[in-house]
Amino acid sequence: MKILHVVNSLDPGGMENGVVNLARGLESRGFETHVACLERRGVFSGRLPASSKVLLLGKSGGFSPGAAWRLARAITQLRPDVIHSHNLGPLIYSGLATAGGRRCPWLQGEHSQLTAEERLPRRLRQRRWLYRGCHTIHTVSTAMREELVACGFPAQKIVAIANGVDTGRFAPGGRIAARAALGVPPDALCIGIVGRFGPFKRHRQLIEAFEQIVPRLPRARLLIAGGGGSEEAAVHQRVQASSFRPLIHLAGFQNEPRACYQAMDLLVVPSINEGLSNAALEAMACGVPALVRSGCGHEQIITHGHDGWIAGLDSSADLAGSLAEILAEPIRLVDFGRNARKKVTSHFSLESMITSYEHLYRASAPR
Repeated sequence: MKILHVVNSLDPGGMENGVVNLARGLESRGFETHVACLERRGVFSGRLPASSKVLLLGKSGGFSPGAAWRLARAITQLRPDVIHSHNLGPLIYSGLATAGGRRCPWLQGEHSQLTAEERLPRRLRQRRWLYRGCHTIHTVSTAMREELVACGFPAQKIVAIANGVDTGRFAPGGRIAARAALGVPPDALCIGIVGRFGPFKRHRQLIEAFEQIVPRLPRARLLIAGGGGSEEAAVHQRVQASSFRPLIHLAGFQNEPRACYQAMDLLVVPSINEGLSNAALEAMACGVPALVRSGCGHEQIITHGHDGWIAGLDSSADLAGSLAEILAEPIRLVDFGRNARKKVTSHFSLESMITSYEHLYRASAPR
């Protein structure tokens, strides 16, 4: 069975990581996966199976009729059984290239909450029109599905398939070695953030919160791992300007981020726009609990006060208050981390996610 994913790129990110994991996991189940990138290839393309083709559609700037035409030609040449587009841009181009889903069964994946712009009436009308051609729209959390249904989109077409994590690859262990490699002291209270430097991730608010708690918690360290995104330069400049610069560790993009999680005591996810945080799942699989902002699908993966913490986190002061309270009793971090690992292995495995998509693809393809 042949699947063609349509994405903006395979630059590092949660959705992109999911596409690669899905391609690798489905290969042994008789699936052939190809990826059409609207804008650029991206480093995650190197993790795709050897049989996968990556097609570059050459989109730049605003709307590109040429990219839609090239996608339509790729569909003619590859003859996929299913088109799987991800987020708004690929939804638009896939709708054009498939003539509204008439040329090929078409699935749409939504991986983050709708932004304020996407909630404008004209944007909602655009999505509603495009969704008509989709066999199924899937979200990565039940909260996102409820959001789309509340916006008036067809409930019978929308399913939730939770993100999954490879609990063999992401597992506890090696804390001392991981900290040594990253320059984090072995006795530190290490909080961390992992991900692309996007405008919704709120790295700068976390840095401000960290600066507020350091005077009370001198063993605290902040580990920032990730690369890319429009805010990267601004975040790095903010770190360099901090009076606590020696206590902040910039790890950069990590092709294998497991060691970053293993070095942490606590992951922080202050993002205001998520579907279902892959970073939180990966940290939990490594036995590291997370402090997350309420909403963003987090209630589906974290039980507050048992395997992590959910709070408002609307300001840097909110973040600082939550961090100070959690780190004041560091013994809880170990127990919560153990509970987090159990939660992920039992409910959010990568195998379970892959099986769900396999069923969705087989149900969508013509018999």
